[in-house]
Amino acid sequence: MSGEGSAGVPDGVAIEPATPEDRLDSLRVLDAAMLETDSAQVAERIDAGDALVARFKKTGAVVGALVATRPEPSRYHVDAVAVRRARRGRGIGSALVAAAVARAEREEAVAVVTAAFDAKLRGFYTDLGFTAVPDTETQEAGRLRGRRAVDGAAGAADSESGERRR
Repeated sequence: MSGEGSAGVPDGVAIEPATPEDRLDSLRVLDAAMLETDSAQVAERIDAGDALVARFKKTGAVVGALVATRPEPSRYHVDAVAVRRARRGRGIGSALVAAAVARAEREEAVAVVTAAFDAKLRGFYTDLGFTAVPDTETQEAGRLRGRRAVDGAAGAADSESGERRR
C-alpha cells in the first residue's frame, strides 16, 4: 500500500515489543482511550513479552499500545489496544493487532486470537480477519467477541470451539 512501510505498518512507525521503560507511556495511551487497565497487569504482560508498542521512529515516542493475555495456552487474547487520538485513522491500531496475530502464529501452541470489543469496532476487527459474535460472557449490551484462527498451530486444539486445527 502506498504510504505504508513493511507488513502494513505506516511509514515512520515501528511496531515492537514493549519494554519496562514503555510501561508509563503505554498506560498513558491506554488511559487516554478510556480503557480499563491495571498497571500491575500491564507491567506483567510487558515482562511476559505480550505487550507491543507503536513508536515513531523519528522521536521514539509511543503512539500506540497493545496488551495481550493468555487465558489458556492455545489462546492469545487482545485485552487492550489504543492509539493516541491525534494518530488514529492511520493504520497504527491495525498494525498493532496484525503484529499480535503474527506473534501468535509463531507459537505452535496458539490456535486462536480473541478480543472483546464494542460493536462500533466490528469493522476494525473483521477487516483484520476476525469473526464477530455477541459477547454472551459479559452480558454487556453492545459488546462483541472476536476470534481469528492462526496458521501456526498445526494440530493444536482450539479451546473455544473444541476443534482440532489441521
